[in-house]
Amino acid sequence: MADRYLHLTGTAPGRFLTRRLGLPQPAPLRRWTLETPHLDGPLLHLTAGASAVTGVAEALRTSGLTVTERADRPAAIVLDATGVATAAGLGDVHAALHPVVRSLAPGGRIVVLGTVPSPDDHHQAAAQQALEGFVRSLGKEIGRGSTVQLVRIPVARIPGGASAHAAGSTLRFLLSPRSAYVSGQVIELTSAAPDSGSGPTPITDPAAPLTGRTALVTGAARGIGAAVASVLARDGARVIALDVPGAREELERTADRLGATALPLDITAPDAAHRIAAAAPGGLGVLVHNAGITRDRRLANMPADRWASVIEVNLDSVLRTTDELLKTGTITRGGRIVATASIAGIAGNTGQTNYAASKAGIIGLVRSLGPRAAADHGVTVNAVAPGFIETKMTAAVPLFIREAGRRMNSLSQGGLPVDVAEAVAWFAQPDSTAVNGQVLRVCGQSLLGA
Repeated sequence: MADRYLHLTGTAPGRFLTRRLGLPQPAPLRRWTLETPHLDGPLLHLTAGASAVTGVAEALRTSGLTVTERADRPAAIVLDATGVATAAGLGDVHAALHPVVRSLAPGGRIVVLGTVPSPDDHHQAAAQQALEGFVRSLGKEIGRGSTVQLVRIPVARIPGGASAHAAGSTLRFLLSPRSAYVSGQVIELTSAAPDSGSGPTPITDPAAPLTGRTALVTGAARGIGAAVASVLARDGARVIALDVPGAREELERTADRLGATALPLDITAPDAAHRIAAAAPGGLGVLVHNAGITRDRRLANMPADRWASVIEVNLDSVLRTTDELLKTGTITRGGRIVATASIAGIAGNTGQTNYAASKAGIIGLVRSLGPRAAADHGVTVNAVAPGFIETKMTAAVPLFIREAGRRMNSLSQGGLPVDVAEAVAWFAQPDSTAVNGQVLRVCGQSLLGA
């Protein structure tokens, strides 16, 4: 269902009316297309603090933007604040951004680079943690469709320019139209990159970075799952699209459109992992757990079968199939596992104790399994946590609840399935080795759980 309010605010009378009434004025978001793969304008690279990260300048140059230290109308601003180690040093953050923040182009990007708060230096820890509050607040006030993020680069990666490799894929994603509906997020890169056996897989074609990899997407017949399958296929992956047998016709249409393989299968079946492995005889480079159901009802009115079915589909099947596919080596070294959580799992939601529990469980899975999967199998494990996304499911939500979901975020609008898909594709990148155990909210910086 089209967002008519967003369309209204794009007209002169609509802007006048909403301004007079003090209503939200969402800016149309610019998303990635083949014709417009980059932001328009230069990238302003600034530094706050006594030192800077080695190699970040090289990483910024891979963004496709012209990197400069002075610009009148930058499309993006990257502030290196890794050297801020005292409360007084936070003044350098203000001094760097205060003069230029108003000059950021509409739909622009601000990325602050920090580092992990030290367990041994409470002054450094205070200063670096302060950056999180700063970024989340700036994201709520920046406006005009712009976004703000914090990327923490581990100190261990800084010497010798190694940080450029660690941060490269993350900066390219955040400084591009692909991250249009991601704001106010904190991404912590790891210094313990997974052992892929022969080192990081080189990307031979930047336009198709997943070439040579097989990706399986569950719940792929429609909505977010279909969008994920589409973006992974666009990026060069051979896609296996999985959904329940009851959705076979829609699944096959989606697969045919993408040149993918349709796999009608109930992910809760006891032999699901075996059948997935049989469908991918060369192994999986990417596994996306997207299948999910809702059976909403307040706990006092929720029978056991409604509770159990949601836990089984959304969480237990993910745990079982992941364990088995890792154990058998079906997910190959250098592989990527991406699961779908939800902001309901972070903030909770009335009538969704079962659903919120299942999605919070996904977050627990990612945080626990990520480091161990990297060490034992050479595989990263991450999750996306969508907010209000425009799908057939949200179109059926009552009008006032739907409008509240759309407006209660810093971008004052709902996201699209492709916004979630682009985040999954970033996690799936061969050079996203330093991105592990992360849960990325794709919610326009929702006020829920903010």
